[in-house]
Order: sequence, then structure tokens, then C-alpha cells
Amino acid sequence: MNTSATVTWALYSLAWALSVSALTWLGSLARKDASLADRAWPVLIAGCGAVYWALAPTVGARGIALLLLSGVWGLRLCAYITRRNWGHGEDHRYRAMRERNRPNFAFKSLYLVFGLQALLAWIVSAPLLAGLAATPGALSVIDWIGMALAVFGIVFEAVGDAQMARFKSDPAHAGQVMDRGLWRFTRHPNYFGEACVWWGIWLLAVGATGWAGVWTVVSPLLMTVLLLRVSGVALLEKDIAERRPAYRDYMLRTNAFIPGPPRTKARR
Repeated sequence: MNTSATVTWALYSLAWALSVSALTWLGSLARKDASLADRAWPVLIAGCGAVYWALAPTVGARGIALLLLSGVWGLRLCAYITRRNWGHGEDHRYRAMRERNRPNFAFKSLYLVFGLQALLAWIVSAPLLAGLAATPGALSVIDWIGMALAVFGIVFEAVGDAQMARFKSDPAHAGQVMDRGLWRFTRHPNYFGEACVWWGIWLLAVGATGWAGVWTVVSPLLMTVLLLRVSGVALLEKDIAERRPAYRDYMLRTNAFIPGPPRTKARR
């Protein structure tokens, strides 16, 4: 597909992301809950893929794989976050943001939260654009590796989320640190799984386009940075060790991101 057509596709998907984010923003004003953005995040990315699919003249096996992987990832994550947050009001991260940006946070959140999120989701969807815009062809080894990695990531993330939900549902675990199941090997199996999904999807884009699609590495790189340095590990663990001494010990013996065997002797 020529460059001008690709740009047109990209602009259509950006319009989708901005429109959905604007609607979510309006909903957040009504509910006084900016954390609705978390529920919209996977929908924005998967929805960009749906836009590319709707515009594609033909979709081969690789395109179907991209749609299924991004769609399953997005629907599962949206359902999980919605169920987890239902009835709990605004997440503490957004309450803190609200306090830092008074007055007029209601308006500021349009660009600080929802507009920025739309832009980031659009960038993350880049491999979906490259893969679905490419001429369909036979699957290669790199495609199969990418699919395997993405499926692994979806399962790993889902299992980690289910284990945490089950742990929190038991009143006997109140105040305890979740260090069982996948959480014994990484403090954030959900984030590690999510990163695997997008590195796998990127490999599918490379399989479709070759070197021409390498630029879409911006997607998994951005996702990994967000998970590690922005809205993920760094934000969640900013002061948790001070508030919860047991978690500090957990941090000393357990990898933050990439799974590994627990350290029997804590590092000081």
C-alpha cells in the first residue's frame, strides 16, 4: 500500500482514539472519576486495529492473527479492570493527580489524561497498521514466534490477574503481600505479560513488512517504558516500601519485571 493511503488509515484511527477518549472524558465528568481512562485504554488500542481491518481491502492469516490477538487482549483487560474497579470510585493515582492539578482538573484532564492516552494508544497500535496494510502473504517463522509470544503474554497476564483477584477476595489475606503463584517469580506478572503481547505483535508486523516495518518497534518500546517507568512499576512502588515493610522484603527477594527464581538471601 502506498504512503498516502497508510497516512489516511493512521488519521482515521487517530480520529477514533480521540473521539472515544473525548466520550470517556465526558463520562468521567459525570462520575467524577478520571480512572475511567484505565478501562478505555485497551479499547482504544484494539479499536485502532478494528479501524485498520475495516479499511483493509484484503486480510490474510496474519491480519486475522493481529486482530484476534489485539482483540482478545483488549477485551479481557477491559473486562478485568472494569470488574476490579466497579464500585470503588476513583483510583488513588487519579485522586493524587486531581489534587496536583487543582483548580479546573475537570478541564485539564481532557488533555492531561484522555488526550494523552489517545495519542499513546494510537502510537502503540502502529504494528497493527503495518501488519494489516501489508499485502497478505504466507506466514513465516518470525510470524509464528510472534504469535506464540503474544499468546504466552495474554495467558501470563490473565493468570497473574486471576491469582491476584482470588488472593484479594479472601479476607484472611488482608494486609498480606501476594507472593504466590506467578507473583512469587515477578512482582508484576501482569505487566510482564502485557509487554510480551506487544513484542509478539510487533514481530508479526515485521513478518508482514520486513525491514520496512522495523520502525513500529516504537510500539513495544513505548509500552515497556510505560509499564516500567511511567504508569506501571515505578508509580505503584513509589512509596509502597515505606508504607508496607513486608512489601519491602518482597522487593528484595523478587524480580520487579522479568520472572526469575526468588532470592533466598535478600539483597541489602
